[in-house]
Formats: sequence, C-alpha cells, structure tokens
Amino acid sequence: MDKAELLKNIADNIRQLRAKYRISQEVLAERAHISQQYIYKLENERLNPSVEFLLKIADALDVTLNDLVY
Repeated sequence: MDKAELLKNIADNIRQLRAKYRISQEVLAERAHISQQYIYKLENERLNPSVEFLLKIADALDVTLNDLVY
C-alpha cells in the first residue's frame, strides 16, 4: 500500500466512523484533544498523521488503530 492509498483509507475511515457515531469533526476533535482543523485536514488527505494522533483519534472513536488505518 502506498502513501496516497494509506492517507485515503484513513480519511475514508474517519468520515465513515464519524457518520456511524453521528458526531461532527468538532466533537471528534474535542474527544481526541486535537484541533478541528487537524481532523479536517486528515479527512481531506492534506497531511500525514503521526501514530500519536491516530491513536488519539482511534481512542476517541473507540476503535483500534488497525480499524482506523485499514
């Protein structure tokens, strides 16, 4: 899997999980203790997230890192 495909998977999974739990980017950002702009950039494949931030988002969504990435 190349970098672009990985970023697309992460973006798609975050959007799908937010939709599943019916939460906004703002709510997810608050739960993960990161900025809403960071969530926006992730969902629009505009940055390469660190494992630390992915773990925060996974915890906030109550999923595993694997669920978030793949």
